[in-house]
Amino acid sequence: MRSSSFSSTLIPPPFPPPSFLQARAYSTKPTTPYPSPGPKLTHLTPTGEAHMVNITQKAVTSRTASAAGRVHFSNPTPLTLIRTNALKKGDVLATARIAGIMAVKKCPELIPLCHPILVSGVNVSVEACGGEGENGYVHIEVMVECVGQTGVEMEALTAVVGAGLTVVDMCKAVDKRMVIGEVRVTRKEGGRSGVFVE
Repeated sequence: MRSSSFSSTLIPPPFPPPSFLQARAYSTKPTTPYPSPGPKLTHLTPTGEAHMVNITQKAVTSRTASAAGRVHFSNPTPLTLIRTNALKKGDVLATARIAGIMAVKKCPELIPLCHPILVSGVNVSVEACGGEGENGYVHIEVMVECVGQTGVEMEALTAVVGAGLTVVDMCKAVDKRMVIGEVRVTRKEGGRSGVFVE
């Protein structure tokens, strides 16, 4: 008697029916819009899901965006080799400029919610900066132009990063501690938000 009563307490209760499990699984999904007392992110739906913004009703205007950034060196060797065009991989500054232009074209493939934009102009400036004996850095500036329904800030930022990564790739044999930094939008014009200047 004692053994049978003891074993009965070890039998787990029956599992809940499948319908109950399904109700529990979906009960955490929001059913009402999130409150939005102030500014809201345009890439979120009212229920908080990411989506590509619909720009059908936006006006076609001339738009420009500028961005900048730097690649900082940890020793003087890269700066010297860049200025004398003595790196084994070739002309660092020219290659980085081309990489920046190519990065603009690839922006919507890299950034999930960006619209493909018909870019009308790209200007990439890549300059080696620093005095003799200093570690120095490469300064990158990009301006992107288009006539369209959305801005080109992300294209400009992507170009800066693409150019910066190219500098790192070409100089990594002589500097393992390079840092890409200070990447930001410096100017934006066109569209409803007007002019932004850093």
